[in-house]
Amino acid sequence: MTGVENTSGDPRRTIELLWGVSGPPRRGPKPKLTTADVVQAAVALADADTIDAVTIRGVADHLGVSPMSLYTYVPGRAELLDLMIDHAHGELPAPEPGLGWRDALTAIAQDQWELFHRHPWLLQVTTSRSALGPHSFAKYEHELRALDGIGLDDVEMDAAAGLVTNLVRATARSSIDAARLVRTSGLTDAQWWERAAPVLAGIPAAAAEHYPIASRVGQAAGETHNAAEDPAYTFRFGLARVLDGIEALISERQQ
Repeated sequence: MTGVENTSGDPRRTIELLWGVSGPPRRGPKPKLTTADVVQAAVALADADTIDAVTIRGVADHLGVSPMSLYTYVPGRAELLDLMIDHAHGELPAPEPGLGWRDALTAIAQDQWELFHRHPWLLQVTTSRSALGPHSFAKYEHELRALDGIGLDDVEMDAAAGLVTNLVRATARSSIDAARLVRTSGLTDAQWWERAAPVLAGIPAAAAEHYPIASRVGQAAGETHNAAEDPAYTFRFGLARVLDGIEALISERQQ
């Protein structure tokens, strides 16, 4: 996975595209494509490869048009990335009505975990300055709705939602990196440890004496997960602890 890219396009033009604000009418023949066609093509390229595959030329080739014609629909690559993020957020459903706040946040986190695994390129772009489109607004609204009225103020609601989404993002990255390592190495974690076992067996016992806690805990975790780590377990464990912390804060205020 390449480094995280910053979407730094023209915010005014991006917001216009996200919200369907029409510009002045154009003369000439009716466009063959729509902006949605361009975004879907870009998402398909990123899903099949990485975000590096999303270039104006690459998307144009995918659609069978000239690169220059693509500027009819998007000003440039940076704005296209913003549109792609909002498009992906459109896949996130609203939590089922009637759920308590913990169950609602758990469902939201699970849906986001699955979204990152469907579209790993989302981890390659930062969303800190992305222009909020309708789907990204809906995502944020669902997160806040789960927290509304449980005893947090507005700033705390925003922070709690951020804790959950940042946890999902971090653990999903570990999960996707681990899966990529299996593909590139050709070895599962179990196979890697099996090959490493004879070497590890030859390490002097003194090593365990010097690092007793690391040896004990590492062995227990490795035997449980059959791997050095289990990002899915960390996701579930971490989410439960974050929700416990929110619940403790609420309970403290009710005393």
